[in-house]
Formats: sequence, C-alpha cells, structure tokens
Amino acid sequence: MGLGPWEPVTAWLSVAAGVPLTSGADSCLYYGAPALAHALTCAAEASPGSYQRALDHLDQVVAADAVRRCEQAKARAERGDLPQLAEFDTIRGLAGFGSILLRRAPDGEAARRVLTCMVRLTDEVKHEGQVLPGWWTLAGPSGKRDERFPGGHANSGLAHGIAGPLALLALALRRGVEVDGQREAIRTILVWLERWRDGHAWPYWITPADLTGPDRRPLPPQRPSWCYGTAGIARAQQLAALALDDPHLRHDAESALAAALIDPKALAATTDLSACHGYTGLAHIAHRALADASPRNAGRLRSAAALLLDTTHPPHADPDEQARHVLATAGPAFLEGAAGTALALLALATGAAPATRWDACLLIS
Repeated sequence: MGLGPWEPVTAWLSVAAGVPLTSGADSCLYYGAPALAHALTCAAEASPGSYQRALDHLDQVVAADAVRRCEQAKARAERGDLPQLAEFDTIRGLAGFGSILLRRAPDGEAARRVLTCMVRLTDEVKHEGQVLPGWWTLAGPSGKRDERFPGGHANSGLAHGIAGPLALLALALRRGVEVDGQREAIRTILVWLERWRDGHAWPYWITPADLTGPDRRPLPPQRPSWCYGTAGIARAQQLAALALDDPHLRHDAESALAAALIDPKALAATTDLSACHGYTGLAHIAHRALADASPRNAGRLRSAAALLLDTTHPPHADPDEQARHVLATAGPAFLEGAAGTALALLALATGAAPATRWDACLLIS
C-alpha cells in the first residue's frame, strides 16, 4: 500500500518461493501454489513487471490443477454422487481456484472450465427420493461426516457454501467472461437464497429437517461474518445484482447488509477483529459494498462502516498496543490473524482504493 519499504516483501516472497510448493489434490487458494500465486499477483500489481517468471510457472501449475479438479467434478456428477464442499468452495475448492484464474487468465480455458463446473453445480439432483440443490453435501460444515448432520446440508456461506460460486459467477460476468448457462445459474442460486432469507439474514446452512419441517423457525442471533454470515452472502448477492443489472436485487442486498451491520444482537455474537469472522472483515465488506452501492443505500453503508471502524480502532486507542494484542491473541495469519486485520484497517483508515486487489481471495472484489 506504499506505507513501508519493499525489501521485507521481497524477502518473505523469496522465502515462500524457495521451498517445494504443494500442488495437486492438497493445494487450494490458501495453501500451496494457488496461495503463492495470489501473493505474487498482489506484489506484481504493486510493483509492475516484477515476479513475471515465477507467475508464468505458477499460472501453468494452477491451471493444470484446476482443470484436473473440473474433470473430477464432472465425473462425480455423471455418477450421480453428491459433491464434497472441498470440490467447489472458496477456501478449498474450485471457487477459490476461479478467483486466481479470473485475475491471471480470465479468457483462458481453465477459467472457463471452472465457470462451467459452477454452472453445473446448480443443477438439481435426486437423492434417496428427494430433490436437492446440486451443491448439497452429505458431510457436515467441516467437510467430514457429522452425526449432527445425518442427511448432510446445503451450506450458504461465502467461505464454504454456495455464496462462493455465486460471487465467482457474478465477478466473471461483470468482467465479460461468460459461459453457457451462467446467468441462469446465478438466478438459481439467488432464488434458493431468497427462499431461506429471514428478514435481513440468511441461515448458515439448510438441513433435511428444514426442507421437510412444517414451519420455518426464526433465526437465532448469529454473527454476520464474511465466512458464513449475512455480510458475505449479501456482498455476493450485490455482485450478482450488478452483473445482472437488477436494481431491485441490488437494493435488497445493500439493505440486508446495512441492517445486519448495525444489528446489536448480531454484532454481540461477533467476538474478534479478524477478516474472516470479526469486525474488520465486516467493516471491509461495508467499504467494498459502499463503492458499488446505489445512492439511497450509500449513506447507510458509510455510517455502518464508520461505526465498525470505531469498534475495531477506537479514536484514542494506541495502534501499537492494538497490534501487539492481535498478534498475541490471534497470530500473524491472514484470515483470523493480524495480516488480514491490518490490511482491512489500512484500507478503511486511508479511505483510498487499495494498491492491490488483496481481497480477491475473499471473492468480494
């Protein structure tokens, strides 16, 4: 962001690139070759012309891994099996790979293959006599079998659920990258989310009991986080509205986001500062959504972002002491630690567009 020397960045990237990189089945947006590709892309945006040789190699590795995963997803669908969350989600799956490909090679074959997989994911499936959305998984939210989810679930969140593919499909469409069925797939996901919306909030997931139960119970207070909550889902919906040029949907998404960010019960469930599920993540999503918001909602989002910023960084707080506290309690990591918190706070404090799209790995830009 131009606020410090470049040498430490180069040193850390050299360390990261100087060890064998994980690729293949164990790699994902936050681990291995795709993670380094994201970091180097951010560095190259801030320092044009740098790291090109390394990025050229990583482009090939990431594209090959993505295509391999697409082939596996296609074979799984043809067998009639339900997917694992790690097949398609942002953290471990194809939506995360798509975020890299959309930046590095948006018109490439690998990007289009990923988008086609996201479209196919929205096809209904029949399992044990029940019609289910194509992203229904027999696992629990952890990605493993869970006795609390005997019939599996449909995950709503941006990190592990269908909001990730929705955001990817919308971001691609906004950039002019489109495959057959993409608009229809976006609308299919939007209809599902609207079905389960409760006021200005969405449930983290839907279970078989929700599908067959006689009544919908009100949602309990839940944090409106990036990873699972209303903030991430509403931003994905806003991106979809912008891609489809749907002002009514855009207003609904922005209104839901603004309401969630000032809901005292929801904020009471938010207990840390992290980008993943804490206050800085919420503030940063508000900041991103504000840049795309209609005039009638911009003021509400601006106020919400300011309130959240005061919560994360009180006017008279010692920033060094805050930094030490975050490092001591959460560590230096990106999603739940100091790195993500610092990036979000810097963007909010300066009020300027970031020099890099570091938050592309969150699928919110």
